[in-house]
Amino acid sequence: MHPTVAEVTQRIVARSRDSRAAYLEQMEAARRSGPGRAKLSCANFAHAFAALPEEGKTRMRDPTAPNVAIVSAYNDMLSAHQPYERFPQVIKAAAEQVKATAQFAGGVPAMCDGVTQGRPGMELSLFSRDVIAMATAVALTHDAFDAALMLGICDKIVPGLTIGALAFGHLPVIFVPGGPMTSGLSNAEKARVRGLYAEGKVTREELLDSEMKSYHGPGTCTFYGTANSNQMMMEMTGLHLPGAAFIHPNTPLRDALTAAAAQRAVEIIPSSNAYTPMSAVVDEKSLVNALVGLLATGGSTNHTLHLVAMARAAGVILTWSDFDDLSRVVPLIARVYPNGSEDVNAFQASGGMAFVTRQLLDAGLAHEDVVTVAGGGLRLYQREPFLQDGRLVWREGPAESLNRDILRPVDDPFQAEGGLRVLEGGLGRAVIKTSAVKPEHLVVEAPARVFDDQDELLEAYKRGELTSDFVAVVRFQGPKANGMPELHSLTPTLGVLLDRGLKVALVTDGRMSGASGKVPAAIHVTPEAADGGPLAYVRDGDLIRLDAQAGRLEIKVEAAELRSRPPAPQPRAGHGYGRELFGWMRRVAGPAEAGASVLFEDAA
Repeated sequence: MHPTVAEVTQRIVARSRDSRAAYLEQMEAARRSGPGRAKLSCANFAHAFAALPEEGKTRMRDPTAPNVAIVSAYNDMLSAHQPYERFPQVIKAAAEQVKATAQFAGGVPAMCDGVTQGRPGMELSLFSRDVIAMATAVALTHDAFDAALMLGICDKIVPGLTIGALAFGHLPVIFVPGGPMTSGLSNAEKARVRGLYAEGKVTREELLDSEMKSYHGPGTCTFYGTANSNQMMMEMTGLHLPGAAFIHPNTPLRDALTAAAAQRAVEIIPSSNAYTPMSAVVDEKSLVNALVGLLATGGSTNHTLHLVAMARAAGVILTWSDFDDLSRVVPLIARVYPNGSEDVNAFQASGGMAFVTRQLLDAGLAHEDVVTVAGGGLRLYQREPFLQDGRLVWREGPAESLNRDILRPVDDPFQAEGGLRVLEGGLGRAVIKTSAVKPEHLVVEAPARVFDDQDELLEAYKRGELTSDFVAVVRFQGPKANGMPELHSLTPTLGVLLDRGLKVALVTDGRMSGASGKVPAAIHVTPEAADGGPLAYVRDGDLIRLDAQAGRLEIKVEAAELRSRPPAPQPRAGHGYGRELFGWMRRVAGPAEAGASVLFEDAA
């Protein structure tokens, strides 16, 4: 193992010793209690299986007969989740082939950040993760299952399913992806049209035509944002079948992988010789593997929130310092839009996760000795799935990149370090995604322009006020203020100003999305303005220095002077669009560095 990876892992183990032990003790107690069906009264039992066909009812009379839960985020608003409409029938048929039963245990909400960007619904987005976790627990709490399949892909959905399923970590759990949509309009052309629209040089109709040619069919959006970062992490954590992440929906190979997940879940139930509970799969080492994969591929900044919360659900305590220390030794070996010009389909064709996994293992940057749902260590994940005479098989993946503009080996990376850094200083602690930022933009020192929401900045741009160097401070965007919406609407405008030659940066206690791009952005600033953080005291004209190279986020105002100012009044929380229902979540949300969750009291 690389010494830094080993040291960070041991640090996490030591930090998590008590919480991890308590979690594992809880899972062992649940395992010892045996299958829930054996404890059901006759009336309870009848309710649980009343809707099954007679063959299924007969099978379920045997309390040892395997029963697999399906928890799905299906809806046909999300292109990534629309393919899940077919999956339950595929899963049920596959389960029957191995004398098991599968039941649709429950659905969880799934909202699309692509639809709600810049809209009031985005203020519900982050908290939907914890709602999904609770909904997953509701689905599994019937205690009638021997294993579970999680059907979800996108931004908050995989983290929410993970957190909820870990509460039932004595069960085997396999995540079943749906795959990316086929490639549409090139990412470079999409970005070009967005920039032209921000400058008023193309019409809304032309912009809409470009966007619809980009997002055009079933499957995940093909840029490397949070949804596809999720799929990478599920592979690196060992919760997918090997190579499942980036196979297109509605193809024979995708259906074969879905069926295989159902049958593999039956093979690893508690009564089997291959029992593989989720609590054994998700541990300190597998979480480090997920984090290393995130850094090596330039993945989503949202996982500085989500991965922390997912780990906490398994009794493991991650900090942003772990991200930062690993980022300094994990090289960036993938360039996928917005960090490069090509999409995840090109990434898959170039070698995909099989190549990435092999490279990280060979370099000692990932732990091989982990438990996976596939039945072995992480080496199994350098294989790829294929259909051979209609039968699903796995072969060794490519040892060499097939396109070095997209994937490179560890010894010839795009950058010597990973794509994330932690910043700290007089404005608090923050994270920045550096993988798409040019070296000349990694240090910005300029006067502050302070805004209390992103619309204020966009209006200032439209009025022609942003003509000199500045650091945009967009505050009151944290979890306690308004649910921490993504501020992705700022990306085209700030990008245009950067292209005009201005020195521009963003500092915010909000999120900037898994699609964070070329503008240097200190995001997730903690403590947030609504929690008394320094951002509440910043004024227009204060000199701010963002230095991603040195890891500093400074304001050139003495601390005593800054705190002597009256804090800016917090804007009133929005109402309508369901936002009033989430007021209690805003009040109790933990800080960003602890995952911005409402589910863990010790993280608040």
